[in-house]
Amino acid sequence: MPKSKRSLVQSPRPGSSVTLPASPSEHGPRGLLIVYSATVFLSAFLLFQVQPLIGKYILPWFGGTPGVWTTCMLVFQVLLFGGYLYAHLTSRWLGPRAQAGLHVALLAVACLALPIIPGEAMKPTGSREPIAAIVLLLGLTVGLPFFALSATGPLLQDWQSRTHPGRTPYRLYALSNAASLLALISFPAVFEWLFATPFLARVWSWSFAAFAILCAISAVGMASRRRTIAAEPVKAVRRDVHPPSWGTRLQWFALAIIPSTLLLATTNQVCMDVASVPFLWVLPLTLYLLSFILCFESERWYSRTYVMPATVAALAWAYWLLGPSNDTALWVQVSGFFSAFFLCAMVCHGELFARRPHPEYLTGYYLVISAGGAAGGIFVGIVAPLIFPGYYELHLGLFACVALMLFVLFTDPKSRFAKGRPSWAWLCFLGGAGLFAALLLDRAQDAGGYGIAAERATSAPVTQSELLSRERTFYGILRVRTLEINYKDQIRPAQLLLNGQTTHGFEYTDPELWSIPTSYFDEASGVGRVLSQAPADKPRRVGVVGLGIGTLAAYARPGDAFKFYEINEHVERIARTQFHFLERCRGRLEVVHGDARLSLEREPEPQNFNVLVLDAFTSDAIPMHLLTREAFALYLRHMAPNGVLAVHISSMHFNLRPVVEAAGAAHGLSMVTIQSEVTNYGGLGSVWELLSPNSDVLRTPRIRQAAVPPNARRVLWTDDHASLLRAWLDW
Repeated sequence: MPKSKRSLVQSPRPGSSVTLPASPSEHGPRGLLIVYSATVFLSAFLLFQVQPLIGKYILPWFGGTPGVWTTCMLVFQVLLFGGYLYAHLTSRWLGPRAQAGLHVALLAVACLALPIIPGEAMKPTGSREPIAAIVLLLGLTVGLPFFALSATGPLLQDWQSRTHPGRTPYRLYALSNAASLLALISFPAVFEWLFATPFLARVWSWSFAAFAILCAISAVGMASRRRTIAAEPVKAVRRDVHPPSWGTRLQWFALAIIPSTLLLATTNQVCMDVASVPFLWVLPLTLYLLSFILCFESERWYSRTYVMPATVAALAWAYWLLGPSNDTALWVQVSGFFSAFFLCAMVCHGELFARRPHPEYLTGYYLVISAGGAAGGIFVGIVAPLIFPGYYELHLGLFACVALMLFVLFTDPKSRFAKGRPSWAWLCFLGGAGLFAALLLDRAQDAGGYGIAAERATSAPVTQSELLSRERTFYGILRVRTLEINYKDQIRPAQLLLNGQTTHGFEYTDPELWSIPTSYFDEASGVGRVLSQAPADKPRRVGVVGLGIGTLAAYARPGDAFKFYEINEHVERIARTQFHFLERCRGRLEVVHGDARLSLEREPEPQNFNVLVLDAFTSDAIPMHLLTREAFALYLRHMAPNGVLAVHISSMHFNLRPVVEAAGAAHGLSMVTIQSEVTNYGGLGSVWELLSPNSDVLRTPRIRQAAVPPNARRVLWTDDHASLLRAWLDW
């Protein structure tokens, strides 16, 4: 949210005191100005550093899903609104000394929450949708410090107006913006690369303590430097200033809620099909802040003549990306969605600045803006998952932006549209009509997009595709579809489970084919070669990270024990009610709910798995916390001495092979890469990395004949340092 460019001067009340008009000799001490500046800079830097920091800290605890960041942003925006409300009310109703005393007490209580490192007891223990757990965790760790930081910007601008009435608060505004951008850019570019996350959390906590001292000095300095006179003369000067109408306030709210909604919806859209990583969180947040800075800096940065047509073009680009064929290059998707978001934010914030009130009402103005931001977070994080069966937030946000442009062009007397010369307005109108159809785009993807994906994967024509069920969860949108697909040169009916654009397996509907492993797990795949070659007289213990429809249960034999780790309990219900692999499993079957890594950490004793399969896809990439050096050490603790770790690394956008091989090499494992092609008995083609402490296990003829040449490049991920950017560049 923006920091005020103008001083937050309050309307005086009868009998109250106001600040004396300042002459050059009546400015406050220069030392206090320096303290104000340092406090504002440090507060803004800490405010925007802690968001990706704490998000990265807790992301692995909740499965690495995009919903974690959405919930974090919801909490941050609500706390930001609380901070603005606190600043507004205390500036309006408390005298300087009472306000200073209250704020010093708040800072002292906030320091009691330090350090902000979440404890082990806060880790989730089940698979229930974790929104409440994330909100509680953030409230107990960063809640009070974040609240205190949120109030700093408007408070110190108000304090400067009292102690230095002849000074413009623009310096504080500029410092705040510079610190915010520096924090957002430096976290993924510098701090995340160089320092461990726990160390960063401790440094942040120490820095907050330093901020609290500076802010307390500012509060005491403000209270001690107060000089006042009676309020009546000033009130007479402002008699002709009218408060903003409720219609104007409603426009402020609408202009704030739309970019806030688009911020989270766009981030979700990109992370759902790529991966949930700090870089993809910080980039749209930086664009959001940049649009505020440009629009609130000067009117010259926002011109309807240029920005609105560019926005329509960007929206057309985003619409094309949202269409059924969603296999475009990663950089095209990221640039397209983020360009549309940035230009929509420029329109909203430009119009918001054009409707700014008299300085007397600025605190209320920024309070409404922060309320709109919080409402956008609540809508995307809580309301939309409850009322929408599909992912409609981005479509609604884009449509709302076009509706806003039309409203502006219709209602502003200065616009050409209102004067009868539509010009660009007709283009916006046509864009709005097209965007209205976006509400049906999700169903269009169901009808065609997934059928096209299946046809491309199997080299067979899909002649039928019908949506059987769809449900939205914290971890994504689960869809079950029917389609007709090739089996031994015959077209057979089948059912497919998808989470977003990620296939979680399919099953032929013919009961005679229910036991045939398909998709990425057929007998030609890497995991299929391992599970189908084991001696029949020895029972096996097999662990599987990621359930899907339970396809790997088809390899179970009497006496085998298969243990699946699945974070989304809805997936198990679908696998049991709409598919048959689990039902027909011939071995002993167990499904453990919760994040696989946390579940393995809590196992009371080693599981002694003969085969441990890693197939936990939430997006196009495996959650990063499952591919680190520390994660592989955990897997080895639960594997038999001759066990095999099978890692599924098929990906449209990333080359995960160097990552997996580097983690394996760090533990001295032997490695083989198996790349299978599309088969005529249900195989979709896949890439698997097989690793084992015993190289002889990987030297069987069935594995060696499918092995691909070794890879020279290796990129080691750890819990503290991991980046998908390298994996994308290698691809």
